[in-house]
Amino acid sequence: MLTTAARLSRRSLLQQTASLAAGFGVVRLLQGQSAKARRVLALIGDRYHNSDYIRVALTKMFDGQGVTVDYTINYWQLSRDLLRNYQLFLCLRDGMIWPDGYLGPDAYTAYEHDLENKEAFPESKPQSWLTEEQALALKEFVTAGNGFYSLHNNSHVSLSSKTYRDVQGGAYIGHPPLRPFKVRVVNSNHPITQGIKDFIVNDEQHYVEYDKDRKYVLLEAENIDELNFEKYGPKSLAGWAYDYGQGRVVFTSVGHTIHALWAPEYVKVQRRAVQWLLKEI
Repeated sequence: MLTTAARLSRRSLLQQTASLAAGFGVVRLLQGQSAKARRVLALIGDRYHNSDYIRVALTKMFDGQGVTVDYTINYWQLSRDLLRNYQLFLCLRDGMIWPDGYLGPDAYTAYEHDLENKEAFPESKPQSWLTEEQALALKEFVTAGNGFYSLHNNSHVSLSSKTYRDVQGGAYIGHPPLRPFKVRVVNSNHPITQGIKDFIVNDEQHYVEYDKDRKYVLLEAENIDELNFEKYGPKSLAGWAYDYGQGRVVFTSVGHTIHALWAPEYVKVQRRAVQWLLKEI
């Protein structure tokens, strides 16, 4: 007959085995995460931004931060029920889906113009994926005290929803082709940017329309060769951070390539953004 201690030990072993079978997130919890480990939901990937390279690129942001990160491409699953399991929502994807298909993942407009048999390919017609219910779910999530990190082209989602835009802080205008530009810190007193040096990246310089108070702006980008983008000149806003309800929001615009996401000073910005959003700094 098993003793009480033996029965308890066997029960504990069975419980751990069942937990291990439940999923990788649980495995990580058992490998040193506390029972109150913070969880991040990262919605990534679109036609022009492959989800695999984004996942790889973001590892430097999350490594050693003591968080469990769940990556997903399933935009249709974003909901109140899903978000309640997390303390931070990160989004690096635009607002478009292409139900009727498109020429290719990297086929920009210039590619399509040069096709010899255009009639053989479907016309690319994007639709917005975000629903108002999803936008309200995000607003409630942040207002209740959680964090929202909007990265790179995610400002494009704001074009389809006033609610989303109110939380995110602005909306996408456009960008020139990949080119070098400098990112400057314009508020060195904020916990995210304290001690951060200006840095140069070769990336898409995203131009955004910003809706909030200028005092929340942290970063500014400038093409130092004085190359303009349309009527907007060589400068663009590149990052901001503010409280929203009881929660917090951060937007940073750099992020089309791994090389840009892994620029050492920018990695520091990203890591501190996560810490600030989780109210650790």
